[in-house]
Parts: sequence; structure tokens; C-alpha cells
Amino acid sequence: MPKYIPKKPRPILLTQEKYSQSQIEHKKLTQERGEILLRLQTAREMGDLSENGAYTAARSELRDTDRKLRHLDRLLRWGKVVKNKPDGTVNFDSQVTLEKDQKQFSYHLVSGFESDPLKGKLSIYSPLGKNIIGKKQGDKITVKTLNGPMDYTIESVT
Repeated sequence: MPKYIPKKPRPILLTQEKYSQSQIEHKKLTQERGEILLRLQTAREMGDLSENGAYTAARSELRDTDRKLRHLDRLLRWGKVVKNKPDGTVNFDSQVTLEKDQKQFSYHLVSGFESDPLKGKLSIYSPLGKNIIGKKQGDKITVKTLNGPMDYTIESVT
């Protein structure tokens, strides 16, 4: 019977900022986990667990902390810090200014783990992100949306 060998996941593209934030958050959550375990042990010693609100709350908090730690472990283990090479081409970690209907929008191209359009961080896997990767300043792109095609012009790339 052949032995199952799991596939190595693709690297997770991260900016240096996100990687550093993840390291800090992992360290903080690891310390908090120890405090939660102490609260859980104290609540367990109070007696009847079926009506023990402190025990239930501590278990829930531990579960949430462990979930966050697993997520951060994955990011730190498979994360690959990629720096933008300023060659005038739109790539991961590029700062891009787009124009649409004489309005300008600035975005920082990041991975799906970091994206936050309200903060100007656009995923390279989003429809707009996919369309501008590999383009240069002055290029025009069209993005298909539910409301019809939207035309953009790349004003600057850094």
C-alpha cells in the first residue's frame, strides 16, 4: 500500500510589514494562551461545570485563541516575504495609482491575507488586481463587473 505524502502548499506571499505583524501577534497570543489556561484551571476547580459560566467563557476564549494561533502558524510557516522590484511593472507589493472617470485611486497590491480595500490594500487575486499585474504606467485596462465593463488607466507605478 503506497504511503500518503501530503503536498507542500504554495508559498503565501506576504509583505515584510504583514510578516512582522504576524510574528508580534503570535508571540502576544502565545502569552495570552498561558493566562487563559490558568483561568480555565481556576474555573474548573470551582465545581459543577454544567452551570459554570467562567469555565464556559474560558473554554470559548481558549478555542478562539487556538484558532488564531493556527492561522498565524500557517502564515509564518508558509509565508514568503516578497519585495517589489521597482521596474515600472505592476507586481506584488507595488503601489499603483489608477484613474477612472477622472477620479484617482491609489492601491498597494498585496495577497488575499492582507487585502483591505478600505485601507487601500488590494488583493492580487481580485478582478482588478489580476488585470493590472504585469501592466505599466499609461496602460489602459478593462475590468468586467456585474454592472458592466469598467475602464481604468494606470497613472503611476512605484
